[in-house]
Amino acid sequence: MRTNSFSRLLMLGLAALLLSPAAVAQQKPLVLRGGKLLTVTHGTIEYGVLIIENGKISAVGPANSVKIPKDGRVIDVSGMTVYPGLIDSETQLGLTEIQAEETTNDFIEPSDEIMPHMHVYDAFHAESELIPVTRYNGVTNAIVAPGSLDTLPGQDSFVQLAGRTQEDFLLVRDIAMPLNFSGEQRRNQGGFERRKFPSTRMGLAAQLRQVFLDAQDYAQKWTDYEKKKADYEKSNSDGAAKDASSKPDDKDKEKKQAPMPPKRDLKLEALLPYLQGKKPVVLGAEEANDLQTAVGLAHEFNLKFVLNHISHSQSVLDYVASLHVPVIVGPIYEEPKPEERYDAVYSLPAQLNKRGVKIAFASYDAHNSRNLPYQAGFATAFGLPPDEALKAITINPAEIWGVADSLGSLDVGKTANLVVAAGDLLDVKTDVKQVFIAGKEIPMKNRQTDLRDRYLNQ
Repeated sequence: MRTNSFSRLLMLGLAALLLSPAAVAQQKPLVLRGGKLLTVTHGTIEYGVLIIENGKISAVGPANSVKIPKDGRVIDVSGMTVYPGLIDSETQLGLTEIQAEETTNDFIEPSDEIMPHMHVYDAFHAESELIPVTRYNGVTNAIVAPGSLDTLPGQDSFVQLAGRTQEDFLLVRDIAMPLNFSGEQRRNQGGFERRKFPSTRMGLAAQLRQVFLDAQDYAQKWTDYEKKKADYEKSNSDGAAKDASSKPDDKDKEKKQAPMPPKRDLKLEALLPYLQGKKPVVLGAEEANDLQTAVGLAHEFNLKFVLNHISHSQSVLDYVASLHVPVIVGPIYEEPKPEERYDAVYSLPAQLNKRGVKIAFASYDAHNSRNLPYQAGFATAFGLPPDEALKAITINPAEIWGVADSLGSLDVGKTANLVVAAGDLLDVKTDVKQVFIAGKEIPMKNRQTDLRDRYLNQ
């Protein structure tokens, strides 16, 4: 009796909670009214209305042309500018917390140079204190990548920077594979006696070439096995259909053995979607000679690829443009080399843009991912048009990573990842007032704001 009474009370309590004003309010449409809407894909709306329903943008347009739902919760954003959520095209968010403390670092597996079967999602830490700091500046999505000390360090994941569990964060688990060829991957540190293969760029290229050949051979073995398996199954089905009264000949008496599958190799198996062109490889190189070697390898094995870094490849930018592939640029604050112009790195985004190359910015650093909009802003001082700078952290990366159907612009039907700012988001002096991820208002607080508030008046 007591148990039944308790159960009834519990159900009544849950029903009351579900029907409470707070619960009902969460289901109401959310209306941002009066702000400047930078849609990215269809211009700027000076005095607009944007409506969010069920985590998506359901309407966007001038205030006098969008009907506001009667039950909508209206937020006045007059004097503010509304942007799509920003996308960082490479960071180690969730893989490190304090770089000086090794126990918090999970961004590289140093035991081997060829580790394509490593998955970022296996180590991604959704509770990282760096994530709220990053989204505070308007970054809502990111490519999380392993470190660059290995030539094939693992596979990238595409994440959104909010959710209740790790599953909510991980939108695409294996979205791309880095291939790093900058010389940094050579095993030649610590003196001659401690060197091991590959200790030269020749070794790096030879090792990569061999592993791709091995993967092709592995794929062929599985193709041959599947064919033998199909033949075996067909043979058995044909045999079963024979008249049981017929006299079997000698060949029928010899029972065929089922073919044995090849031994699985996770390292080679991980390479197959990339060799088949199903997913892109991200070629990381900085100087012209490394860039051309890496591209040569990609062409040799018909890899679909995106270029990364190319910070010191100004001498071959026409060649880069001729490849007709996107380029991830940054970090833009890197110093030029002694033989380069003072603005070689800073003007690189503008130089690529002039040649018709689609670019996207990346922070390459978990602790500096929050500065992503300022990298784009910095590039505008060296010739990159402001509208192209904004595209390079919104719609361009969305298109590069195959998520433009849901992210990267203020369009009806897309996920409501939005940023409301008191001015130009690319300007370091601008305050971000509110961030929305999947239509939900993100608390505008993090460890840094907590420390600021705690010690500000002491």
